[in-house]
Amino acid sequence: MEEKTSRYIGLRLFTVAGIVMLLSAGHQQVTGSQITCDPVQLSWCLQSIVSYLPPTEECCQKLKAQEPCLCQETSDPTFGGYLLLPGAQPVCAACNVTYPYCH
Repeated sequence: MEEKTSRYIGLRLFTVAGIVMLLSAGHQQVTGSQITCDPVQLSWCLQSIVSYLPPTEECCQKLKAQEPCLCQETSDPTFGGYLLLPGAQPVCAACNVTYPYCH
């Protein structure tokens, strides 16, 4: 029963992430130093953040690439809330990314 529930939650998160990615395709921004800020890239880490699972290699790569943008991405209406969840800090730590303490 527990395995079935875990699969259901994983499938649900994957489906939600996919839908959100499609809906937020226009969220990219370029910073002054030509780093592309794209909050959609945070979707690679949603399962780890929400479920307290170890982050995947893809998650860490995407998160590291978005590190200079994380403060501005916390205000993104689609993905910003995930960075404020308690599970985001351990994911950042596991990926060697500085957690965004923004002012």
